Amino acid sequence: MNKYEYLLQDLTKLKGVGRKTASILKKKNINTFLDIIFRLPESYTDRTNLVNISSLQIGKISTIKVVVRKYNFPRVRNLPNKVICDDNTGKVECVFFNSFEGYIKKILPLNEEITISGKFNYFRNSYQISNPKYISKESNLILKKHNKYSLTEGITEKIYNNIINQILINLPDLDEWLSEEILKNFNNESWKDSIIKIHDPKNIGDTKSNFYKRLAFDEILSSLIVFSQIRKKIKKIKKKRKIFKINTNSALEKKIGFKLTNDQVKTLNEINNDLSSRSKMFRILQGDVGSGKTIVALIAANNVINAGYQVAFMAPTEILSRQHYVLAKKIFSEEINVSLLTSKTENKEKKIIIEKIKKNKTNIVFGTHSLFQKKIIFKNLGFIIIDEQHKFGVKQRKGLSDKGGNNCDVLLMSATPIPRTLTMTIYGDMDLSVIKEKPKFRKEVKTYSKLESKIDEIVKYVKKEINNNNQIFWVCPLIEDSNKIDHISTKRRYDYLKKIFKNNVNVLHGNVDNEKKESILNDFLNKKFSILISTTIIEVGIDFPNANVIIIENANKFGLSQLHQLRGRVGRGEKDSSCILMFKSNLSENAKKRIQILKKSNDGFLISEEDMKLRGYGDILGFKQSGIKNFKLADPIQNEDLFILAEKEIKRIEKNEKSLIKYKPLLKLYDQAEIINDIV
Repeated sequence: MNKYEYLLQDLTKLKGVGRKTASILKKKNINTFLDIIFRLPESYTDRTNLVNISSLQIGKISTIKVVVRKYNFPRVRNLPNKVICDDNTGKVECVFFNSFEGYIKKILPLNEEITISGKFNYFRNSYQISNPKYISKESNLILKKHNKYSLTEGITEKIYNNIINQILINLPDLDEWLSEEILKNFNNESWKDSIIKIHDPKNIGDTKSNFYKRLAFDEILSSLIVFSQIRKKIKKIKKKRKIFKINTNSALEKKIGFKLTNDQVKTLNEINNDLSSRSKMFRILQGDVGSGKTIVALIAANNVINAGYQVAFMAPTEILSRQHYVLAKKIFSEEINVSLLTSKTENKEKKIIIEKIKKNKTNIVFGTHSLFQKKIIFKNLGFIIIDEQHKFGVKQRKGLSDKGGNNCDVLLMSATPIPRTLTMTIYGDMDLSVIKEKPKFRKEVKTYSKLESKIDEIVKYVKKEINNNNQIFWVCPLIEDSNKIDHISTKRRYDYLKKIFKNNVNVLHGNVDNEKKESILNDFLNKKFSILISTTIIEVGIDFPNANVIIIENANKFGLSQLHQLRGRVGRGEKDSSCILMFKSNLSENAKKRIQILKKSNDGFLISEEDMKLRGYGDILGFKQSGIKNFKLADPIQNEDLFILAEKEIKRIEKNEKSLIKYKPLLKLYDQAEIINDIV
């Protein structure tokens, strides 16, 4: 058995782990020694408090040394077995339910000194402990701090500690994969010693230690190696250069009606360089709400069309696709054939569009993910643009890069502003362009906070805005009222506002079917009513230029990033815009902090970073639900220095090391081997 095979052994190989225990652990995806190793302790139980029986405190974990004096095994069924023990200060009863006499005699032999630990109670003038789990002749096995892990039902703390201790005792010293120079940063801590130390109770929470940093660095490096290999493979793909005239951009800018920002120009140059190179483009365009990503993408699309290729522009919803389509029709020359393909497209027209795509008579087509159905065949697809797809995982992106053949470049856009370190962990397989600067005509949304009890003042403000021909988003956290959660629902707020504003208000939530949802949003866009009450499903990216007020109820219950995204639904027109955060009076300090940050800043990147500091990166913007794996140890905010170090090491590896053989154990440890095997 090699060193790594030891870690992949089934848990039944361990003493005291039968099929039943293994089956329970399997339900939590714990199958091997390695699975156990990376389930880290959350806290510990201190069993070093050795006291006399007379000093026992009820309900508190204590440890005693006693002598076993007497068995009391009743012959009446269902009565518990009891064992009387004592020290020189008093007596204690060990009470056993559903335990065999033979087992009890084995763990508590008569006249032997035994160490017992647990919570004691006092019953009928006697100290008692029920079904004690920590019993041993060897006091050193009990008198210590015991790790507490997140356990599943049926697995006791004692059993789990026994399992992890057996594994750690025989833990192999794996061949080192880190360079000597890198190891110096962590005081030459080996992987084996680091694992042992991180499971030591006295080290719980010690994230600044060398052993912790070493393991976190390993985790970061394994991800970056995967991304490096994907990039390497994509760069090897050779394509025809797309030849186009850059000066056509100025004609488009005139139609757009404003000058591009410095960030937009820089980003466009990056994309144009990729398009005209011999290597396939695989790039993520990241920008804050309202930074002008769509314009940059459309100008790039125009260049690709001028080079003689087709473009597919995919958006997550039909209404967003239609909005992109309308903008393209407005700014593109009449010679460019622009199509829109959605589920609402009539069958007759759909067949015509599909045929035009097949014969290269459509230059650019807008639609949802249905654009990539097998029946839709592009004659000469040269550019794929995917809007609002921040939830794509590595494997999906790799599949996407293969669509359209070698000559097809890929651009993903995300309105999810996240710090650079997190970008490295999510989009590390892609080249990155960032737009932070917003167009000068975009006005900052002024943000206010208001107590829920002052709703009359808010209604008065809304009336004033409607009289000025403006529209209002009104966001509620729930669809219907709940007995468990004291939050305002869309139903309750709709009933309240309808009495005041009559037919000038409508409601939208997740239970509304897609067709009706589209209809409501279109009616709002066309100013058929003034107030749209909604849950957080308001479409990201859609422009409602006449909506300049958003009211968010129970704002303290939302994360910062989500509030910022919601706030971005307004301020897209020429008028001054505002965001009103409503809350109850009993705010937590954390909630007060979030609201203050939002009132002070409109910078999505800064807000996202602050959000991660407050909530943890795994909770941001649904990454947990989207399949983006949380790190076990590394944190993109707290371990920024390790990410920078890993980035430098990757550049060194790419330059100097031709083989990944020495890193194979590392990739296996962090579940990256499968992806690597798929790539190389």
